[in-house]
Amino acid sequence: MAPYHPVDDWSYTEGDKVVDVAIATTDDDAYPSGWRYALHFGTIDGETILRYDNAHEDTKGHEKHTEEGVEQIEFPGMTPLYEEFLETVRTDLEDLPR
Repeated sequence: MAPYHPVDDWSYTEGDKVVDVAIATTDDDAYPSGWRYALHFGTIDGETILRYDNAHEDTKGHEKHTEEGVEQIEFPGMTPLYEEFLETVRTDLEDLPR
């Protein structure tokens, strides 16, 4: 297994909402994009509001999870995806420290 190099890894809770971010670069063949990531926004009860991940990139690609379900997405690059995620979360969590 190729090593993972963390780029960003943090969590934040506000009221009943939670944000968990884990981003790493990697040479692992399971992640052809060179990134391993999970950008999660949900409730402390475990409900997903929005999540982007590539947990199975080599077989399923990049995914967007919402309350309505899961859809495949085109990966725009880590920076644009991260910025889109944070912009969406900030509309609900005004005090997000990032």
